[in-house]
Amino acid sequence: MAKVVLKGICKRFGDVEAVKDINLEIQDQEFLVMVGPSGCGKTTTLRMIAGLEEISEGKIFIGDREVNDVPPKDRNIAMVFQSYALYPHMTVYENMAFGLRLSGIKKKEIDERVAEAAEVLDLRTLLHRLPKQLSGGQRQRVAVGRAIVRHPQVFLMDEPLSNLDAKLRVQMRAELQKLHRRLKTTVIYVTHDQVEAMTLGQRIAVILNGELQQAEAPLTVYDKPINRFVAGFVGSPPMNFVEGNIKQSGDDFYFEAEGLKTKILKELSEYIRDYAGKEVIFGIRPENIWEIGSSKWLKEDEKAQYEAKVDFRELMGSDTYIYVKIHNNPIVARVGSLTDVTPGSTFPLVFDLRKIHIFDPKTLKAVI
Repeated sequence: MAKVVLKGICKRFGDVEAVKDINLEIQDQEFLVMVGPSGCGKTTTLRMIAGLEEISEGKIFIGDREVNDVPPKDRNIAMVFQSYALYPHMTVYENMAFGLRLSGIKKKEIDERVAEAAEVLDLRTLLHRLPKQLSGGQRQRVAVGRAIVRHPQVFLMDEPLSNLDAKLRVQMRAELQKLHRRLKTTVIYVTHDQVEAMTLGQRIAVILNGELQQAEAPLTVYDKPINRFVAGFVGSPPMNFVEGNIKQSGDDFYFEAEGLKTKILKELSEYIRDYAGKEVIFGIRPENIWEIGSSKWLKEDEKAQYEAKVDFRELMGSDTYIYVKIHNNPIVARVGSLTDVTPGSTFPLVFDLRKIHIFDPKTLKAVI
C-alpha cells in the first residue's frame, strides 16, 4: 500500500482552469473522501491520479514514485466507476478474472484471488451468474471485487453508490467501511453527497471551483468550517446564515440583525473585537436551535430566546425540522419528533450561543 501526494496540481481545458493548485497528502491506508458540488473538479482530480487525464501543472506521487509520465496500467491503482462497467456476456467470476488474465497471471493464482475477493464481498454463491441476474448492490460489489483482485496500492472510487437506491446506499456504505478495515488499503473516494463524505471518510477534502477549501476529519469540518461555503455545504439541513453587524457595549459584544440581537460569549469576544461596528455573517446549525423545554440544561448566559413565526414543518420520524422566520430572517430548527407546531403560529426558540459561527462578508472566511 502507499500514500498519495498531490503537489500543486492544475488542470486546464483551454482557457478553463478546472483544477487550481491542489496540494494534498493522503496517508497510507487512509480513507479520504473528496466532496463538492457537481463540476467542482473532484472527478478530474481523481482521473489525474489514475492517469486518465493529463496534468497541466504539478506533480503526483504514489508511494515514493512520481507518476506524472507513468501510464495508468503501471500505476498499480484500481478504479471503481459510477457505472458498474461489467461485461454483460461474462459471469461474475469472468468479470473479476478478466484483468488478471490480460496481465498474464496464472490460472491458479487467478482462482485464489477471485475466491479471496468473493469471500470478502459475499459473492461466493454468485460467481456463475451473469450481471443481468444480479441486483444493483450485487453488481456494485462485483465492480469492487474486480478492483480488489488486482491487489492495488490505491483504490480510486468515483461516486460508486450514486446509482443505488437509498437503502442500498446505506448498506454499501457499511460494506465499504468493513472492506477498508479488512484490506487496510489507501482509498480516495469522490462524491457530491456530504452524508457519504461524513459517514465514510477518515478525512474530508472539500473542493469548490477546482480549489481545495478544507481537508480535515469529518467532525472538524462540521464543527469548525474554514469558510461559509464549507459551513453551508456540509450538514443537512444546511447551516442558517443571517447578515448583520457586530455592536460593542462596554466590554460586551453583540451580533445584531433585524429583530435579532445575540450576545457573543466572553470567551469568543477576542475573535470578533476587530469587527466592532462592521458587517458580518452569523451562522448557527439547525440542531443548535432548541425548544425552551429542551434547553434548560444550558446556562442563562449560553442561550438567547426568540419568538419565531412558523412557515412549515418537515416530519422526519426521529426529528422534526421547522422552518420559521424571526422577523424577516428565515431559520431552520431541528426539534423533537413530538413537538407540535402549527404553520402560521409563533413558537419560542433558543439559540445555543456556544455553537455560533461568524464569517467575514468579504473573504467569507470563518472568524469564529
